[in-house]
Amino acid sequence: MYTEKTDRMVETIHLGIRRKMYLTFKRVFDIGMSLMGLLFLLPLFLIIMLAIKIDSKGPCFFVHKRMGKNGKPLGVFKFRTMVDHAEDMLKQLTPEQEKEFKEKFKLDNDFRVTRVGKVLRKTSLDELPQLFNILLGNMTLIGPRPVIEEELEKYGKNKEKFLSVTPGLTGYWQANGRSNTTYEERVEMDMYYIDHMNVFLDIKIIFQTIRSVLKKEGAK
Repeated sequence: MYTEKTDRMVETIHLGIRRKMYLTFKRVFDIGMSLMGLLFLLPLFLIIMLAIKIDSKGPCFFVHKRMGKNGKPLGVFKFRTMVDHAEDMLKQLTPEQEKEFKEKFKLDNDFRVTRVGKVLRKTSLDELPQLFNILLGNMTLIGPRPVIEEELEKYGKNKEKFLSVTPGLTGYWQANGRSNTTYEERVEMDMYYIDHMNVFLDIKIIFQTIRSVLKKEGAK
């Protein structure tokens, strides 16, 4: 005899199975797309690396410390867009810049960004090395962007929920405005994605992100 409790249990089991199938598909898709991307974009990688070397001293790549799934430390690979030892230059910030940095965790007109770095950021090409993160499994193609530890406070009661999923190369926030949105709106978008994540939403985000990048919407 079925009861309401039994129905809920069956529904929970079905949801768990669908979730597992989705995550399995997501991982297979991540591996395939990151491998294809790295092979196809190899010539572009070499051109960007050469441009960075010609433009300024320092390494071509930069590893930024972020928070990964379940709060584990995550080294996010990026093309270097700032001068070498840029962190040391934070001591030179004006009071206005310090206030902006504490509020946004970045500067709109960052004097540390190189000429090539400005182009890479405007086109989002600086994020391409994160294909290696995706291949390693500590990032996914679609998911909330990883944040630094200090930024977690912005998520308030949603902090654990935010850390419960694998961070992504692009996500609902990137596909819907990026820097043109407030941090509060970003948090709402991240929570929406976590609550509704599925194959069709991921595909929609991929196309929206491509459109945003081509139109340079919200890029800084």
